[in-house]
Amino acid sequence: MNIDMTKGPAMKSMLKFAVPMILGNLLQQCYNVADTLIVGKVLGPNALAAVGSSFTLMTFLTSILLGLCMGSGAFFSIRFGERDENGLKEGICASFILIFALTVILNILAFLFLDQIQDFLKVPEEVWGDMCSYLAVIFCGIFATFLYNYFASLLRAVGNSVVPLVFLAVSSILNIILDLWFVIGLKSGAAGAALATVIAQYVSGIGIAIYSLISVPYLKIKINEFRFKWSCMWEIANFSVLTCIQQSVMNLGILLVQGIVNSFGAAVMAAFAAAVKIDAFAYMPVQDFGNAFSTYIAQNYGAKKEDRIHAGFKGAVTSSVIFCIIVSTAVCIFARPLMLMFVDATETVIIAEGVHYLRIEGAFYCGIGCLFLLYGLYRALGKPGMSVILTVVSLGTRVVLAHLLSSIPSIGVVGIWWSVPIGWFLADLTGFLYYFYMQKRKKA
Repeated sequence: MNIDMTKGPAMKSMLKFAVPMILGNLLQQCYNVADTLIVGKVLGPNALAAVGSSFTLMTFLTSILLGLCMGSGAFFSIRFGERDENGLKEGICASFILIFALTVILNILAFLFLDQIQDFLKVPEEVWGDMCSYLAVIFCGIFATFLYNYFASLLRAVGNSVVPLVFLAVSSILNIILDLWFVIGLKSGAAGAALATVIAQYVSGIGIAIYSLISVPYLKIKINEFRFKWSCMWEIANFSVLTCIQQSVMNLGILLVQGIVNSFGAAVMAAFAAAVKIDAFAYMPVQDFGNAFSTYIAQNYGAKKEDRIHAGFKGAVTSSVIFCIIVSTAVCIFARPLMLMFVDATETVIIAEGVHYLRIEGAFYCGIGCLFLLYGLYRALGKPGMSVILTVVSLGTRVVLAHLLSSIPSIGVVGIWWSVPIGWFLADLTGFLYYFYMQKRKKA
């Protein structure tokens, strides 16, 4: 079912499109939670720290592909809004070639620099064995990540967020089943958890690719319709590469922070690994809502419907802030029970550090909720460079403050936790001021 978001009530269109995305990522986060829970409970704190640090690294690597696919998705949505079928087909051809080539390069580089990761992330020796075996397997799933995200972005760009949900659901459920089998049944350790992930990724990636090639009219491109135009490739690259930079800079900053966290030892690493999963689960709905909002803006930008863009922006900000306030309250209240889901009650140091993190980050989810909307807004308006600037402001502040504050003995690791919301709000201020500046220029 495709949703044309250039018609009908703005918020109803966005929510109808966003709900399947949110449900899909809830399932994926359920897998991530189950993965962390199984590893933490069965294999212990060192394995939990290893998989947690690996997750941060893989988030960075896959963010490169996700950014490329999201950028292409914005291009597809604009062409869909313009009702330019030929332009859409040209964009599909150009973007697939571009992102496929970059995926191959990324996969090769990941294996080549595997041994350098320990030094870069400051991984303690007692954690590195599990982490290395996990990464050696998980890198094999990078191509599957490309397949799923490329075709999911294409389907969402033309208003179909249901089919990506179905394939993500199958992948997530399969992931949990295989995790239990490999880690508990076969006792294959961290590498077994990675293998479960890779198998599930290929099931969803190949499955959604086959569905899209069979069922999506825009993908039924005949040989005589295949036109490779450098002008189209350049336009796709402008959207995709800048969005890729925004996503990868964002996650590179997180990766650099992970290195600082790791320098405080295995206990803090384990606390961070568990708390970040709770964090991601808590604000994931507003992240997906930001992506749905981006598709809404892009379709209406292509259709030149300025009034719908303004109405959608106001409604989206209001809805996101209300949701974040509710989630912030819940996370702050239930921080300890949430940590106990991942960590044995006897690990009091890990639990205490995780609770401290959650009560600082969780109080300020409004900051990240608005930031996701601003990323989506500027990507959809053909200004992905502005999204890069917001990311640099947010992550630059985070990394600098994390280094400075954590180096003060009286503050320590808590300085890392406080650097995050400060970065969010500075980026929000920058993004909103620029939006109002654009509106003022249009009226002048």
